[in-house]
Amino acid sequence: MKNLTKIRRVFLWLVLVVMASSCVPSKPVQEEQILPADRLVKKIEANRRKIKTFKGTGVLSIESPEFDARGSFEVLLKKPDTVKVSIFGPFGIDLAQSFVTKDDFMFYDVMNDNLYTGKVESEVLKKIFKVDLSFEDLMDAFTGSVDLTDKLRNEPDRYRILDDGYVLTYVDSLADRESVYKIQSTDLAIVNFRLVEMPKDILFEGRYSDFRDYLGIPIPFTTTIDYYKKNQKLKIEYRNVDVNEDLGNLKLVIPSDVNRIEW
Repeated sequence: MKNLTKIRRVFLWLVLVVMASSCVPSKPVQEEQILPADRLVKKIEANRRKIKTFKGTGVLSIESPEFDARGSFEVLLKKPDTVKVSIFGPFGIDLAQSFVTKDDFMFYDVMNDNLYTGKVESEVLKKIFKVDLSFEDLMDAFTGSVDLTDKLRNEPDRYRILDDGYVLTYVDSLADRESVYKIQSTDLAIVNFRLVEMPKDILFEGRYSDFRDYLGIPIPFTTTIDYYKKNQKLKIEYRNVDVNEDLGNLKLVIPSDVNRIEW
C-alpha cells in the first residue's frame, strides 16, 4: 500500500512539472532569428558572391525619355567579367545581341546587319541598354543582387528590426545622401534598396520580389530599378533561371559579311 502511495505521489509530481513547464512562455522564433547588423551584411554579401554563372530568360522592359520598349530576352553571365544579352521579337526572331566585358563590347544589330564594337564606357552602356549602368551595376541588375562590399566594415547609422525583417540605413554626410536597405528575415533577401538625397528626395530605387531558392541563394524573378532623377526605369521579369551551371564559351555568332562599325 505504501509503495502504491509513493507511485501516486511521483506521478502527481511529474504531472505538475509538465504543467508548469507548459506555462512558461517559449522564446519567439522571430527573436531567435535576429542577427546583428555585421553578420546580416556578411550573409547577404556571401550569397551574392556565390553566383558564378547565371542564365535567365524572360521579359525586359525599358522606359526613358528617349526610349520605351518591352521584349523577350536571354542573359548569359559569367562573373566577374562577361555578359551576353540577346533580344527577341515576335515568334522568337533574333533582333539584337550584345556581348560585354569589363573592357570591350560587341553589339550586333541583326535586323540591319551592323556590328558595333569598342571600349566599355558608361556612355556606351547607356546607348546599348538605354539606362545609366556601370558594368558592375549591369551584372547585379541581371542577377537581382545589391553590392554591399563597401558596407562590410561599416556599421549602419540606423538599424531597425521589423516583424518581417530588417532595415539598414547608411548615411554619407559628405554627399548628403543615405542608402536604405530593407531585408526580409525568411531568406535574408534584399527586397528594397533606396539611394536618398536628404532629407527625402529618392534618387534611385531597386525593388525585388518573387524569390526562388537556388542552391540556398534567393533569386528574385522580378526586379524593378528606377532612376527617378533621370526618369529611367528597367524591369526584369524572369520565366526561367539557372545558377552556377556550365555556360560553355560565350560568344556572338557573326556573319562574315557584317557591316563593322567602331563605336
